[in-house]
Amino acid sequence: MRVYYGDQTKLPRHYVARQKLCLRATTDYWVNAKDGQPFLVINKPVDPGLLKVLEEDIVPRLEKERFHQPTTEELLANPHFHRFTIVFDREGYSPEFFLKMKKRHIACLTYHKHPGKDWPENEFKSFDVTLVAGNTVKMKLAEREIFLAVTVLVREIRKLSETGHQTSILSTDFASNKVELASGMFARWSQENFFKYMSEHYNLDHLAGNKTSNVIDTTKVVNPEYRSISGEIRKKTSLCNRTLAEFGSLNLINEIDPKKVAAYQEEKAKLQEEIDHHRVKIEKLKIERKAIASHIPFSALPKEDQFKQLSTQSKYFVDTIKMISYRSETAMVQVLREKMSRSDDARSLVRVIYNAEVDLIPNEKDGTLTIYLHHLANHSSDEAVQHLCEEITKTIFPGTNLKMVCKLGSEKNPGLQDV
Repeated sequence: MRVYYGDQTKLPRHYVARQKLCLRATTDYWVNAKDGQPFLVINKPVDPGLLKVLEEDIVPRLEKERFHQPTTEELLANPHFHRFTIVFDREGYSPEFFLKMKKRHIACLTYHKHPGKDWPENEFKSFDVTLVAGNTVKMKLAEREIFLAVTVLVREIRKLSETGHQTSILSTDFASNKVELASGMFARWSQENFFKYMSEHYNLDHLAGNKTSNVIDTTKVVNPEYRSISGEIRKKTSLCNRTLAEFGSLNLINEIDPKKVAAYQEEKAKLQEEIDHHRVKIEKLKIERKAIASHIPFSALPKEDQFKQLSTQSKYFVDTIKMISYRSETAMVQVLREKMSRSDDARSLVRVIYNAEVDLIPNEKDGTLTIYLHHLANHSSDEAVQHLCEEITKTIFPGTNLKMVCKLGSEKNPGLQDV
């Protein structure tokens, strides 16, 4: 979610989890690969919720751009064939959605929203699980096949922590083993790391600017009248439940005294009257709500409820640059890690390279652009950068016909062996 810091009267309100506040904002849905690299982003000035965006925007886009339809031969050879797996949080939990995706040969992987009682600890066995960063950890895992809403068969896999807590995940992927599914689910945190890194180093929330534009008139939004009545129903239901709890906890104890019995009966009757009153009110409100459309076109909103959306004129362009930059940086990081003893330092080293001065020597006659990177603070960093230079060399510099030649040192003092 991207927060708007300009005129606070123009955008709709959203709950921003990281700040635990309701703020003026617009919502971005980021789709990342398993290793956290950005794949695409979808902006929703009016947020219909994760399930709607998955079904109507994200999945059709992935189907169209990246993955082929299964052939009859593939389906006969493997009845559990799926084109790809989508991993998402509990907000997207829906047996109906799982079934729809299964029919489209798309596997789902998410946390169980209603896991129920803990499983016996003797069901869990220890496995070596390779995480997205390449490190291997021990996990205690157990698996069962269960039906959701009677109709959807899924795999439930649980991870047992050292404290005894059981984390339950669900998947419609019957082709992968439980270790692969556990690794895939917990790799979702790579996206959280991506957001954190982008906020700190790519100015994720602010680069697109604060200009606003009008929302399309046909955009469907929640009817304020419907929302108001729904809120009243929730309020009355909560009051009714509290009264029911009080009614159930009221008991006549100790010896039966006529005066105490009379008081007890009077209190019970009073609570029953309150319960009946609440139920009548709730039923009346539900009947009223049925006559009101839950969603209406934006143009039908009262003027005082209408809002703006953040301008997308430059946003899509900037978001594209962010994704390309991060993917390029990640590729360079992977190369550096091949020569670094501490792989976690690779991104820091990349940022040092980005901020360092270089010498650019174009040579149109030879068709080369020589890039001299200055020596770094220690020999081990120099060796890693030299390895990166060997990978980058012979790439064509964008917008020219010049072949890039990367060297560590300077034109007069090259230092390590030139490439």
